[in-house]
Amino acid sequence: MKRSDINYLVRSARQCFQDHGWALPPDPRWDLTDFGLGDWRKSGLVLVNLAEEPEYCEKLMYAQKGMTTPAHTHLKKKEDIICRWGRLAVTVWPAHPDRAGDGSFTIPVNHRVETVHAGSTIILEAGCRVTLVPGIYHEFRPVSDECIIGEVSTANDDLNDNFFVDPDIGRYPGIEEDAPAQIRLISEGRQ
Repeated sequence: MKRSDINYLVRSARQCFQDHGWALPPDPRWDLTDFGLGDWRKSGLVLVNLAEEPEYCEKLMYAQKGMTTPAHTHLKKKEDIICRWGRLAVTVWPAHPDRAGDGSFTIPVNHRVETVHAGSTIILEAGCRVTLVPGIYHEFRPVSDECIIGEVSTANDDLNDNFFVDPDIGRYPGIEEDAPAQIRLISEGRQ
């Protein structure tokens, strides 16, 4: 990703958080990805890691319409994906989408167990959540022009517990330094 695009997305996220009453902690731990696909307008996500403890994790995320977090699963992490502001579409499968068929399965939405079909899209309004257990494949994208997204989960391991359907996806982007850095991403220490 170009550094200028990272700067733009962080500024956009800050403004959206501020406009909708989401205060960031001092020295927020920014993370940002285009999933290594080179087009953040199609596949991208801005994240702020609020808590990274051995027992739990909390993230505040931001995406613009058109930015999809591609289909993936976790083998260890259980998480709630929460629409904090805007509208969010979450598509779910009980197994790898190529092998999931179109059968039904159950999934908690706002703490109520709902029956959905593989590949169903759940629309989350602000304040609503879906609970994803390990093995449930999911992708999400804003329906609104912008969206603030929360994640509360068990321990997070972005390096070893993200399994994407597309094998070309990488969690952390390479960075093209075309502008001065306004912030440093937590992922920059991992490259």
